[in-house]
Amino acid sequence: MSINYTKSNGLIPVIIQDFQTLQVLMLGYMNEEAYEKTKSEKRVTFFSRSKNRLWTKGETSGNFLEVISVYEDCDEDTILIMVRPNGATCHNGTTSCFGKNNETTFLYQLENTLKNRIESNDSSSYTVSLVQKGINKVAQKVGEEAVELVIEAKDNNADLFLNEAADLMYHYLLLLQVKGFSLRDVEAILKERNTSK
Repeated sequence: MSINYTKSNGLIPVIIQDFQTLQVLMLGYMNEEAYEKTKSEKRVTFFSRSKNRLWTKGETSGNFLEVISVYEDCDEDTILIMVRPNGATCHNGTTSCFGKNNETTFLYQLENTLKNRIESNDSSSYTVSLVQKGINKVAQKVGEEAVELVIEAKDNNADLFLNEAADLMYHYLLLLQVKGFSLRDVEAILKERNTSK
């Protein structure tokens, strides 16, 4: 990367985006030192204009921004950093500094919740207890929910139909997790099919 820090007196704008949900989380500024620290530590560090010093996001709250990938724009004077946020990004306690959570990314948030539940190994969780029964049981639940959705599709009760659709989606996402895949893997195949026709 050959970032041009001279255009704006040594500071460049940095857009922070969640790598899973693609939600824009915040905008900050970096000087060259902050950028180098971010690269070496794999955690986002800004140059705070109000504190006049380097500031690692999460140094007080613990809500660090773990770096997944870094991109520069075509003019080499702005950076986009894809991150894995550890908690709320905004000091107001919200996911994004730009207001509400992005509703179009809820499935990715749910996928992340399932991953966290599985890792917690809390047997009081329905998710964990189902996973502990093994892949066959998880796959069986997907089949059961699919059949229940088909049955409800033949009737005219929208509430029951949508609830069965939600049950199927939940168990489908869980099956992907157990198999070691994600919604993005499925999206990649659909995108490939879409461009090949």
